[in-house]
Amino acid sequence: MSVDTATVKKVASLARIAIDDESAERLVPELNNILGWIEQLGEVDTSSVAPMTAVIANKQRLRDDVVNADALTGGGIREAVLANAPQAEHGFFTVPKVIE
Repeated sequence: MSVDTATVKKVASLARIAIDDESAERLVPELNNILGWIEQLGEVDTSSVAPMTAVIANKQRLRDDVVNADALTGGGIREAVLANAPQAEHGFFTVPKVIE
């Protein structure tokens, strides 16, 4: 696959990027070079390589999901928090309607 000036202008238009003729002509060989590298990568035999999402194996450290009712950590003080709200209703913050 090769890229010409018309293709560069079309892609720039789709991406909403303003580009002049000189810049489009300058990008043609650069984009063709990038596509050449991609074609080379397609020739590599990866049939014996297992699919992976990262090079380094990551394992998430999980903790128990518990509700902490300690007032120092912010749990169990709904009324105190809502006392600072300009407007509250049914135990929740009330905000003005922004879409009519």
